[in-house]
Amino acid sequence: MKALLAVLLIALLPALSFAEERGADLGSVDIDVSDKAALQDGAGTFVNYCMGCHSARFQRYERVADDLGIPHDLMLEKLVFTGAKIGDHMTIGMQPADAKNWFGAAPPDLTLVARVRGTDWLYGYLRSFYEDPTRPWGVNNRIYPNVGMPNVLEGLQGHQRLGCKEVQRVEDKKTHTDAILSHEACDQLVIIPDTGTLTEAQFNEKVKNLVTFLAYSANPNTLQHRRIGTYVLLYLAVLFILAWLLKREFWKDVH
Repeated sequence: MKALLAVLLIALLPALSFAEERGADLGSVDIDVSDKAALQDGAGTFVNYCMGCHSARFQRYERVADDLGIPHDLMLEKLVFTGAKIGDHMTIGMQPADAKNWFGAAPPDLTLVARVRGTDWLYGYLRSFYEDPTRPWGVNNRIYPNVGMPNVLEGLQGHQRLGCKEVQRVEDKKTHTDAILSHEACDQLVIIPDTGTLTEAQFNEKVKNLVTFLAYSANPNTLQHRRIGTYVLLYLAVLFILAWLLKREFWKDVH
């Protein structure tokens, strides 16, 4: 019995760890990997802001261009800055040893990060950097405390600090009243106005598109799998009807 409980506890550890991560305000994002406009914008953000340190070495430029509907010549002109060929993998020139010296650890490859972390985690993480002078890069992160990564999207988002901001809360009509109460909530992420090139809504959309691209990169065959799954379900539906008609024919004289 003790051995069974130990096995059950070990099996639940990943779920418990994920629940602990969810304790932070990750937010929620609705990803649509069939939205080519979002994917193209996300690919541009990834190449321009992420690929200085992170590779996507299980992806090829050609596959990305074909899946996202980008002509090869335009892909090479706008999204390939290393002199790579269209059929090359999306790797970077930074050496792991150099990266470890600069950052303390080599930045991970991001091809499968959406599978490992989940899209909600990525969405919350990328929006949760804030100024922290005690850290080497001057920033910290609410979702991943003491992270060794700089806030590469700060120019778009603007400077963000921990502070107080007004929060509105609607009381439950059944138990209290329907009045809207406002109060100051501290230890919140507050963006300093006019320090970024995008508004908060625009930045959130930019991050959503980046996460959409990372979700596609983690499984480029998602749409194909869905299409095949639809065909399989239709086939099973037709097979069920035929099987039911055959059963009725066999059993019509059995009483």
